This record gives sequence, structure tokens and C-alpha cells, in this order.
Amino acid sequence: MSNKKILIVSILIVGLMMTLSTSFAEQERKMTDTMTVIHSRKSVRNFTGQTVSKDLLNKIVRAGMAAPSAVNRQPWSFIVVTDRKTLDKLNEGLPYAKMLGKAGAAIIVCAIPEKAYEGSKEMAIIDSTLASENILLAVEASGLGAVWTAAYPYEDRMDVARNALGIPGSVIPLNVIPIGQPAGTDKPKNKYKPENIHWERW
Repeated sequence: MSNKKILIVSILIVGLMMTLSTSFAEQERKMTDTMTVIHSRKSVRNFTGQTVSKDLLNKIVRAGMAAPSAVNRQPWSFIVVTDRKTLDKLNEGLPYAKMLGKAGAAIIVCAIPEKAYEGSKEMAIIDSTLASENILLAVEASGLGAVWTAAYPYEDRMDVARNALGIPGSVIPLNVIPIGQPAGTDKPKNKYKPENIHWERW
């Protein structure tokens, strides 16, 4: 093989190695970013009162819709609330969602049993819970804060959500998730407990 051909082959090999190295580095960066978001997520109950843009809220809801669901039935719906009067009405009626008073928005995740696999209420709730976690992680990744406040399984809280938001009786308001600019007082918790890990079998 001539020196010219050897040089060309060498350049191609170096180029390929650089491309692979960049690809691996990018994958590692994305993995690091994902893990950082997961471990940085916290329940934010203290907000500044700043509003949240509809564009950002739409991106957060899209993340919720990216969640897995049984047989891909996607038995959920999302109510996005930015109106101050509606947020205050929910705040007044929900005993554990008083942070709504300073939140810039809220997302209510609703489970729809008739859309779930085999019409299962349990499946609808499980699938909608997965969507809720995606929302919480998307909020964290966006630099905002959020907290899950339960509506289900409490009939009185579900009634408050239904009455305030016109939710049909066949639909389950799973939670009310206040979202806003964090005041900075809420911190993530280290929940890693090696005693809860079983290798190979219980």
C-alpha cells in the first residue's frame, strides 16, 4: 500500500474514532443530566408567586403524555390551570394544597377508566401515575418546582376538583400538581436505602 493510501486510511480511522468518542461522550452527558434531574427532584411547597408561561406548561404536559401505559391506551387527560381565581378556588377547598396560593399554575392529572386496558380503574390510575411522575421530572428539568397533592382516593378532595374544573363523574382527578418558581427553601432528600435492594431473589 502506498504512503498516500496509508495516510488516507489513517485519517479515516482517526475521524471514525473521534466520531465514536463524541457520540459516547454525548450519551454519557445525557445520562448524567437525566440522573441529575431524577436525584434533584423534590416536593416544592414554597413558591415566589411568579407566573408560568403556557409554552413551558405545554412542554411539561407533553412530557406527561410520553409516559408508558398498558397496551398504550393512554387513559389520561390533563387540566392546565393558570387562572388566579381558579387556583384560589382549589386552594380554598383542598386542605393539603395551600401552596396553590403562591403557585403560578397547576396541572390536574385525570385518570379515565373507560379508556384503560380492559376498562380497568386500577390500570387507569397506574398509567396516570406514571404520567404524573414524568410531569414532576419535566418541571424539575425546566428549573421550576412542583409537588404532588392527592385528590384520589379522597372523595371530598375529588369533589372539590370536579366542581371547580367541571370534571365528569366517570373521570378520576388523581392529583393536583401546583407548579411555580421555587422560593429556594425546599431541598431534595437522599432516599437511597441499600436494604431495600434484593439481588437475584427476595
